[in-house]
Amino acid sequence: MAENFDVVVIGAGPAGYVAAIRAAQLKQKVAIVDKQWMGGVCLNVGCIPSKSLLKNAEVAHTLRERSKDFGFSFDNLKLDYSVAVKRSRQNSDRLTKGVGFLMKKNNIAVFMGEAKFKTKDTLNVTDKEGKVTELKAKNIILATGASAMVPPAWKVDGEKVVTYWEAILQDKLPKSVVVIGSGAIGVEFSTIWSAYGVDVTIVEMLPRVVPLEDEEVSKELEKEFKKRGIKIMTSHKVESVEATKTGVQVKVSAGGKETVLEADQALVAIGFRPNSKGLGLEEVGVKISERGFVEVDEKMQTNVPGIWAVGDVTGKLMLAHVGSTMGIVAAEHIGGHETVTLDYEMMPRATYSYPQVASFGLTEAQAKERGHEIKVGRFPFQPNGKALGMGDYAGFVKIVVDAKYGEILGAHMIGPEVTELLPELTLAHMMELTAHEIARNVHAHPTLSEAIMEAAHGADGNPIHI
Repeated sequence: MAENFDVVVIGAGPAGYVAAIRAAQLKQKVAIVDKQWMGGVCLNVGCIPSKSLLKNAEVAHTLRERSKDFGFSFDNLKLDYSVAVKRSRQNSDRLTKGVGFLMKKNNIAVFMGEAKFKTKDTLNVTDKEGKVTELKAKNIILATGASAMVPPAWKVDGEKVVTYWEAILQDKLPKSVVVIGSGAIGVEFSTIWSAYGVDVTIVEMLPRVVPLEDEEVSKELEKEFKKRGIKIMTSHKVESVEATKTGVQVKVSAGGKETVLEADQALVAIGFRPNSKGLGLEEVGVKISERGFVEVDEKMQTNVPGIWAVGDVTGKLMLAHVGSTMGIVAAEHIGGHETVTLDYEMMPRATYSYPQVASFGLTEAQAKERGHEIKVGRFPFQPNGKALGMGDYAGFVKIVVDAKYGEILGAHMIGPEVTELLPELTLAHMMELTAHEIARNVHAHPTLSEAIMEAAHGADGNPIHI
């Protein structure tokens, strides 16, 4: 006999568990299903443990490369990467348990197993022992996420050829790595590994690293990476990746010339594909794109009434915070609660490389392409007192502004803790504030946020400290 619910969520990552909590807050009877763990990839093998490793990497870099700047020295410095991994697992486990607590707090029924549609309102959930539980729901929310994209010919063995999953769990570092792809995952792992003395080479098919960011940001990151000894090969296509007895061979090509790179390990970080197979979506008529993403409208509803989708499986913007926001919107539509319409282009984007990269909205090039007459305000961190005190002053803040109305079209930052500076700018955009109003907002001194104020003054035509 089927168990009945108002809402069943498939997937307990940031999109799914947040959708479940919000639905429960709106007096819905809710269940959540996951085949592996609470918290999904983000909490277990993604954004949370990687940030722990990045903090360890920051300390390691300071000890190895900058000890004289801060007035200390070591006779025999030993860096134990396994301790960094252990700490990352502890932090991950703590938050994962926290999600379990939130499920209990909100009276959300948890089912561990693989879900598959029987009908458009009924799921079969099969656990590890093969036991099948039937769940019936008025609304079913898909939040199954995405998995690393790997060409079939590139065999991931988990040792010599790895994805982010294997990379984040390994407690021993290779001496050399070829990182294929320079998106967030590629540059974050490059940051971690280079800090521990690993010989890192980044291969990027497009003309610049972090290719979705503003061009000036890409140039600055490449400059800073090269200072750290990271080798960068842009405009290079990877032809093959093969494990050898001693490591890997990565064959790359550019301009008709082939080069073979040899290393202990290769990290494949070229993107993600949606987890939409094996759910029975086709059988119940859910529309899926050619690339396998579940298509949704602004309400997060699929073409089948009562079936919704949120997060990475939709391909809208594959970031944890975007998925969580989509989950809230879906739950509020289901619960008949007032909600918002999401503008994915204006969502904050954060990359935790060194230096950090943060942005939202249109790049300078995109704004021009769309016919905007623009003003640009820039301010480097080098004259910023707080950045100088931190000994971390590479990078800048860049604000793109509509020249006629003063509307903030986008912001692009690279430098110390810039991911923490995003909310002021995204809130300003949401509230339709102008660069002039940001410039007139008094910022405490000395703070990194002053760089935003200074860039806003620059967009206004009245730079102060430059």
